[in-house]
Amino acid sequence: MARYIGPKSKIARKLGEPIYGPDKHFEKKNYPPGQQGANKRRKKVSEYGVQLMEKQKAKFTYGVLEKQFFNLFEQASRKKGITGENLLQLLEARLDNVVFRLGIAPTRAAARQFVTHKHITVNGHVLNVPSYTVKSSDIIGVREKSKSLEAITNSLASASYNKYSWLEWDNDQMAGKFLNTPERSDIPENIKEQLIVELYSK
Repeated sequence: MARYIGPKSKIARKLGEPIYGPDKHFEKKNYPPGQQGANKRRKKVSEYGVQLMEKQKAKFTYGVLEKQFFNLFEQASRKKGITGENLLQLLEARLDNVVFRLGIAPTRAAARQFVTHKHITVNGHVLNVPSYTVKSSDIIGVREKSKSLEAITNSLASASYNKYSWLEWDNDQMAGKFLNTPERSDIPENIKEQLIVELYSK
């Protein structure tokens, strides 16, 4: 499966949630595509269907492919603690997600592009692997040559600094620090991770 680059509103409507951020098309038609009107009767979704939908929501939210997602789940299940929470923490620690959370990029897709195009550094070294797992005390910054890039400066201009308790941003240095792995209660995504665990446990 290739990375999804199609209409984002269509995916948001299918999943029943604006997972890509504010979406006027979703607000206008917040029912699944292909359905003739919001009041049309919908078929009852099976337990498996509900679990699958939750997995798809997490995958599309974080922009992760099927195999990558399964590998992260396997990694989460081997760690101590609650598997579902471990999974979300691993997703949050991905470099592309941290770049997005810091406000360097307006979306996760843009963050992934910034990383692959070598605009981002980790502890002073250029890193172009979006799936890299950021560790506590890592410094994520903008490469010196990229600090004047319009897409980055525009994103930072509209960002809310230090919005997340596990991240710290220094606007003068254009760099942020990953303080610690976030607690589940701090992660704002509306994902029922236990349903994903149940799906993979079948």
